[in-house]
This record gives sequence, C-alpha cells and structure tokens, in this order.
Amino acid sequence: MSTHLPILPVLLPLLAGALLLLMRESGHGARALLAVLATLAQLGVALLLVAGTPGSPDTPTSAGIRVYALGGWPAPFGIVLVVDRLAGFMLSLTAILGLAAMIYALARWERAGSHFLPLFQFLLMGLNGAFLTGDLFNLFVFFEILLAASYGLALHGSGRMRVRAGLHYIVINLVASLVFLIAAALIYGLTGTLNMAEVAQRMPQLDADLRGLFDLAVFLLGLVFLVKAAAWPLNFWLPATYAAAAAPVGGVFALLTKVGIYGLLRISTLFGQDAAPAPFQGEWLFHFGLITLAVASLGVLSVQKLDRLAGFMILLSSGLLLAAFGFSGTRLTGPGLYYLASSVLGGGALFMLVELAERNRVPGNDFLAVSAEAFGLPDGEESPLAEETAGVAIPAAMAFLGLAFITCAVVLAGLPPFSGFVAKFALLRAALMTPGPQAWLFFAALLLSGLAGLIALSRLGIRVFWDRERPVPRLQLLEAGPVAALLLLCMLLAFGAGPALVWFETAATALHDSGTYIRAVLPTDAGVPP
Repeated sequence: MSTHLPILPVLLPLLAGALLLLMRESGHGARALLAVLATLAQLGVALLLVAGTPGSPDTPTSAGIRVYALGGWPAPFGIVLVVDRLAGFMLSLTAILGLAAMIYALARWERAGSHFLPLFQFLLMGLNGAFLTGDLFNLFVFFEILLAASYGLALHGSGRMRVRAGLHYIVINLVASLVFLIAAALIYGLTGTLNMAEVAQRMPQLDADLRGLFDLAVFLLGLVFLVKAAAWPLNFWLPATYAAAAAPVGGVFALLTKVGIYGLLRISTLFGQDAAPAPFQGEWLFHFGLITLAVASLGVLSVQKLDRLAGFMILLSSGLLLAAFGFSGTRLTGPGLYYLASSVLGGGALFMLVELAERNRVPGNDFLAVSAEAFGLPDGEESPLAEETAGVAIPAAMAFLGLAFITCAVVLAGLPPFSGFVAKFALLRAALMTPGPQAWLFFAALLLSGLAGLIALSRLGIRVFWDRERPVPRLQLLEAGPVAALLLLCMLLAFGAGPALVWFETAATALHDSGTYIRAVLPTDAGVPP
C-alpha cells in the first residue's frame, strides 16, 4: 500500500466526490460522514508522506524526494508525481484547512445550495494534484479541476453580490487559463517536453535565437502564477470575491493564492533564481512582493467591513511571501514557509470567524457605537447608546468570539506570543543577516504592513464587538470547533517553533538543490518499460 501513497491524495477526493454525486441530497448524515472520512484519510496520507514512508524499486527516492510513475512509465516518457518536503507540507496544509472548512460548512452552509460536498472534494483533488505533479500540462489540468470546483463554490448560496463577484472571478481565471495553455504549448514546441525537471535541464541548451521565444513563454506562465498568487496589479478581483463567498468557502480560498506562490517558488528554484527568465527571477518576485504589500496595506486601512478586510489580509500575506521568496539567496525561504503555514491557518480561521461575528448584527450599529467617542461629548453627558454595564456578564458566545478574534488579530498582525510573531521575527532576522538595501526595504515593508494590519483589525474589531444593541449570536459546536482548532494549531506552531523552523530550513535547502530534484525525476538509467 505504501507504494501507491503518492496517488492517494488525488484518488481519494476523486472517488469521494463521485460517490457524493451519486448519493441523494436528502441523505445529509451519510453524505457528511463520507466527506469527513475522505478528508481525514487525505490528512493521514499527507502526514505519512511528510514522515517519509519507505519507498520501493517502483517509487525511487533521492534525498527525501519520492517519484511515482503513473502506469509504470518513468519520466520523461510518462507522467510522474513528485513528493518532496514542500509538496508534503502543502498537502498537509490543504487537508487541515479543508477539514476545518468542511466541518464548519456542515452546520448550515452545506445545505444552502446544491453539490457543495462533491465540489469541495474536487477542489481538494485539484489542489493536491497541483502540489504533486511534476509536469506542466498536468499542472494545467489540476488547475482547471480546482478552478472549476471553485467557480461552483464561489457562487454557492444566493445573493447578487456573490454572483457578480463570482462572475468576475470566473472571467479572470478563464483568461489566465488560456494564457497558461498558450505558454505550455510554446514551451513544448521549443523544448519537446513539459516535464518541469526536463525543461529546466534543457533550458541552458537552447540556441540563442530560440531562447528569446522561450523567455516569452515562461513570462506568460509567470503571469498566470502571479494572477493565482494575487500579486499587484493582477489582484483587484480578490477582496470582493472572497468577501462575497460563503464563510467556509472563503476559509478554504485562503489557500488558493498559495497555489500560485507554490508554482512561482517551484519553477524559480528549478531554473535557478538568477538564471530563471522573468518573472521567476528573485529580483522580480521581490519587487512584485513589495508593491503588493504596499497596495494591500492601503487596502486594509481603507476598508470598513470585516469580510473585505479578511480578503486584504490574504493579499498582505501573498505580498510578504513573494518578497521573502524573491529575496537574494535562500535565507528567507525556510522562515517564509513557516509564515505560509501561519498565515493560511490564521486567514482561514478569520474568514469563518467573521461570519460568526457579523451574525445577527444590525447594519450601522458599529458606527453608532463609536460615534460618541469619535466626535466627542461634553463632560458629564452620556451617550444615548450608553447603558449600565456594571455587573453584566459576557455571554459565552461573545466571550468565545472576542477571544478568537483577538487571537486571529495577534497571529495575522505578527504580535507575540503566537506563530505570526515567530514567523516575522525569523524573516527579519534572516533578512538583516544579508547586508544591503534589499534587507532594509524588506524590513520596512514587513513592519509597516504589520502595523497597518494591526490598526485595521483593532479598529473594526472594536466596532463589531462594541455593538451592544445586537442579540447574542447562537453558535454551534460544528462552527466554533473548526475556528478554535485552527487557532490552536497556530499556538502549537509557536510553541514548537524551534523544531518547526529546523524542518522548514531543511525543506528550503532541499528545494534550492535543483540538481537533486532533476536527478530524482530523471534517473540516468530510465528506459521505456516493456
């Protein structure tokens, strides 16, 4: 069974989604049980792959890299799935966030429209396949699978705003898919292969007259990944789309931008940060990241609604990751991966928490609750909204929401003692060990973006939780549990920061060793199987 572990993250959600389509919509209990068990199985497989289960002659390993040849045809003749530390980490993160969002959706959102659970499984299948594949064409195929599922999930439920934002999201990604297909066709025509390891191997061998066309093809491919990563100026669609989506959908969408960042990081390290064509070069990624950070910081300071703020916090994390992964050398890659885990878990929890916090609120109460303080009242005059609060107990639901929101704010803004602070401190420390203007630019951008996030989260959090006119929202365990679990993981990530950072540093070192990856995928004795 261990021989076929790498294919299970693709097969499990595929089979679960197909079975869910065949089951009757009225059988909520059986459908929910199947979906949860399938996602738990994906998490178990991902953790086994991270742990590095022993390989076999059919699945060669090299320096922790495991290659699975579909149909027994080795690369470059066949399609391969490649599991290294980065791929295993992304699989685990996908399963954790997917499980939390799915359990949250079972409380009420799963019944707000048709086929939520199968679409969710197909989304997980596309994500897992994108992280595993070693082939550009199959990366395109898995992109299309996850995007097709995300279209349905983005439109899940009802509402004009959801439909309008969802249609914008669909159009943008359809155009990006067309560009991806054109780029892949050009790369295949020039190199004769779409295997990423073989493309990296053949790139230096191209004639000078073909290299310009190859660079154009790679540039188009990079634009596609920048759209997926929500880099400026290709990220205008994200805040509205994520804010309009259902809460569990927005939660799992926190991971979608990281697929683009994964693609940029994977190809940049395979080609070499200095040798890679634009925009995969480190300098390009660094400056895209800085500009995205600046625009997202202005966005978080300008928004007046929590759901849109959550979307801009995703843009902040994307900008910071792009800048970190584009930084000269490899010092920031390990801390960047640690930050990726923290931001995905915290961002996913925030999207689900926003819906709970905004439930049963009367529009406009947040403004009225702070207007007296904002505009000032004469001494001794009481605000018309003021009530006697001495001795009033905080209801359990409001206590949970308040503490959870504070934890989210601390994690995402990068304050101690949680994982966001550890991640940003590790990034700053690594950046300052490399002298030069690039380090100081990164230092300033990281601190200022964190300050902007803290101000915005504090301001809107006060408005929401200062609203004393609202009825206390009723929370279900299926809703509060996933939010609490994601935040608990952020705490555990901080408490285990030492071993976690060592693991991520090892993953970063292996990632930048492109020669080992190429040798693992393209063994010198590979031949056509009988």
